[in-house]
Amino acid sequence: MVAHVRRRGEYDRIVEQYFAAEPDVLMGGGRANFLPKGADGAKRKDDADFIARFRDAGYSLALTGPEMISAAGDPATRRLVGLFTLGNMDGVLDRKFLKGGTVRKFPEQPDLTEQVSAALAVLSRNESGFFLMVESGMIDKYTHLLDMERAVYDTIMLDNAVRLARDWASARGDDTLILVLADHNHPVGLVGTIEDDMSKEAPAAMRERVRVYERAGFPNYGAPDAEGYPSRVDVSRRLALFSASLPDHYETFRPKLDDPNDPTVAGKEPGTYVANERYKSIPGAVFRFGNLPAMINADVHSGEDVILTATGPGSDRVRGQMDNTEVFRIMVEALGLGSAVAPDAQRTGNSESGKPPG
Repeated sequence: MVAHVRRRGEYDRIVEQYFAAEPDVLMGGGRANFLPKGADGAKRKDDADFIARFRDAGYSLALTGPEMISAAGDPATRRLVGLFTLGNMDGVLDRKFLKGGTVRKFPEQPDLTEQVSAALAVLSRNESGFFLMVESGMIDKYTHLLDMERAVYDTIMLDNAVRLARDWASARGDDTLILVLADHNHPVGLVGTIEDDMSKEAPAAMRERVRVYERAGFPNYGAPDAEGYPSRVDVSRRLALFSASLPDHYETFRPKLDDPNDPTVAGKEPGTYVANERYKSIPGAVFRFGNLPAMINADVHSGEDVILTATGPGSDRVRGQMDNTEVFRIMVEALGLGSAVAPDAQRTGNSESGKPPG
């Protein structure tokens, strides 16, 4: 949304472009590339200290959730940077329940809902309005890793964030356009349930525990808490979510209760990957030959159209099958930065005035 580089891994340059763009609010993980070379946890290749630069430019800085809430609650805060982990932030399942991933090192990471609330508090102080992009990015990353339980819990978190934004907009009347969509799909399907009590005596052929059609039954997760999360994922009848794009890996048919799934490791040949034998000895685990080349280490994206939903001014134009450039125009016009142009004129380059549309 802000940075434009030739390779997505050029994090040092991306941070430099963040600073040059001067967004009012910037929050997430990735602190390692804001720190100067030699600092604890730093990954920058130079001595530039972008935490200091943002602070000197008048930004409030938050490294934990409580610091973010405090800064956002200060009426004087107009610009806020939150950097809550060195790398990717941890998902809900680890933060709230399993304490896996990097939670022990960074125990005060804020929920996506808390970040949205803080961003809205700061940005709404601009009487001219604002544009806010929120991504629940770990849904994608967990799906790549074939870690479906973590992906589902972060999907629930995204739903909570959307509800929060809609409630905030409703309290203002009808002056806020909210668009919700994915940037791509994964070839993942819900096929039924897995009936397994997670005991060490699981049968060798765990695939026979997959129940489909009339045998699937209903999963027996406990009642959700106030935020919509079941307290446990290791129940005896679980959702069976499988991907159609696979590297070689060991399928355990079970949620990973220690750390996020890591299906592959580097192979002997440079640029290749093989199944991670860490999971080989789990009761019932089976080796699954992939359908992707050895150079791919995880599930890949798929090419279907994505679902776009909308509410607020301009949302009536969200219908049918749309090109993404039409969505851009809807956003521009909601911000008062362009004039409405008929869809036919958008596609032909003609407008009623005979001039190209703006």
